[in-house]
Amino acid sequence: MDKTRLQREAAFIRSSLLDQGYLDEQFIQLEELQDNDNPNFVEEVVTLFYTDSARLIYNIDQALLSNQSDFSKLDDYMHQFKGSCSSIGAKKVKNECTGFGEYCDAHNYDGCYRTFQQIKQEYITLKKKLETYFQLLRQAAQI
Repeated sequence: MDKTRLQREAAFIRSSLLDQGYLDEQFIQLEELQDNDNPNFVEEVVTLFYTDSARLIYNIDQALLSNQSDFSKLDDYMHQFKGSCSSIGAKKVKNECTGFGEYCDAHNYDGCYRTFQQIKQEYITLKKKLETYFQLLRQAAQI
């Protein structure tokens, strides 16, 4: 593949992620911070997000599986996760987190559980799409 084609494919994926609501303007702002001195800035920030969020997802999973619903602790974990999502512009995942918080406020375990499954699915989908996007950008940079 030539460089121009890879760049076009990456641009299409990026545009689709924004159009479909997976990402928002925060992601664009991160990209604006990237420069020649730090050409992988956005990918590094997103990688840090995935490292941090994996811990939070694990904590929420464990809290839900223990069936000792400490809704305050669940809400705290989700608040941290939602903040991390906001920091990279993960709009769809962040929006799902709002519903989780509402179920915590209502002390609705089933609602928390169902919503968390949806959050994890959106998270995985975004992760796969971003991995493809960054892979194309890396390939284009190598040519």
